[in-house]
Amino acid sequence: MADANPFNDPLRFEKRAPPCAVVIFGANGDLTKRKLLPALYRLAYERRIPPSFAVIGNSRTAMTDDQFRAKMRESVEKFLEDSPFEADLWESFAKNLFYITGDLNDPKLYSEIFDKLTEIEKTHQTGGNVLFYLSTQPSYYGPVANALGAAGLQHGNGWRRIIIEKPFGHDLTSARKLNDDIHQKFEEDQVYRIDHYLGKETVQNILAFRFGRRLPVRI
Repeated sequence: MADANPFNDPLRFEKRAPPCAVVIFGANGDLTKRKLLPALYRLAYERRIPPSFAVIGNSRTAMTDDQFRAKMRESVEKFLEDSPFEADLWESFAKNLFYITGDLNDPKLYSEIFDKLTEIEKTHQTGGNVLFYLSTQPSYYGPVANALGAAGLQHGNGWRRIIIEKPFGHDLTSARKLNDDIHQKFEEDQVYRIDHYLGKETVQNILAFRFGRRLPVRI
């Protein structure tokens, strides 16, 4: 339905995100350092995320909360675009960053995330809203979704959503298989897929067609 399309909302750039926690799997990778954390900081700079907001990063690399915050500060200062870096704002933003070391194949990790989210829901008043961002190797997409469901993390006091980074499968068959795996634990309206490469060839074909065909001009 057209009314449900967020791009049809003229106020979309003025809205503030609701209270929530974001759990980033693969938080020590390039995507988090170059894109995700700088983008979240910019949202904070533009006052589009509320104080009742938190980020939990995860990877196998052992780090404390403070070490994670220091590493993310380096990344934000280096890769931030179109916004100034303000030290005071970073200090308040960084207080909402947390880190859990753990292997994606270890059920204990998801128990620790469950406990941390329960704590954050109380201390940060997130309302139980949680966004899981899978910035991992594609082979982990299905297993992580299944492990989240096994730990009861797909449901809570608020909404729960999961973002799958590209590539979403390498062909139609694998994409359908991944879809089926995710739907075992998450409903369709909880799933967001990001794969800008899906449209890459189409766009390239349009450009080739546009500049490859020359129409005769009548004088």
